[in-house]
Amino acid sequence: MNRIIKSIDEKHLEESLLLVEKVFTESENADSGKTVRNLVKEIRSKKFYLPELELIMVNEYDKVIGYAMFSKFHLEGKYENQLLLLSPVAVKTELQRQHISKELIEFGFEKAKESGYEAVIVEGNPQNYNPRGFKTSCDYGIIAGPNINLPAPECLMVKELVTGALKNIKGIVDYSYYQSLT
Repeated sequence: MNRIIKSIDEKHLEESLLLVEKVFTESENADSGKTVRNLVKEIRSKKFYLPELELIMVNEYDKVIGYAMFSKFHLEGKYENQLLLLSPVAVKTELQRQHISKELIEFGFEKAKESGYEAVIVEGNPQNYNPRGFKTSCDYGIIAGPNINLPAPECLMVKELVTGALKNIKGIVDYSYYQSLT
């Protein structure tokens, strides 16, 4: 299968929303699918949106099979030009375990680093993100705020794109900027 990674374009905006909703509905439930779809739409409408870092992978028929969004993120009003949020990541259910998310995420790391970003934060399963170089965020002084319900502290992770960047990035993670997450 021929696969291409590229930044989102007008043609794939709706298709990517459908993919994200379907994947999260299948893996979790319909409410989760709607929440993640709404999060993507909301991020697209906010000042932290970076269209060049909203990534899709398409197949040989130009159909979206994978998705990853990196957007600016801040901790207590700081670091928005250094720190990115990776959320969501979705791969067509029947194509999972074929390195699609790995390729999207690593492509995103390169583009983000080229654009001057220094670190990425993600919430998810450590088994999925530790192989990409993510480490538990609280070990670096980046902690979940009181309104974030993590299954375990290890589920909030960070990755340096620039060696030593996390020595200067500390604070409390708060999603209250996004209505779809509160």
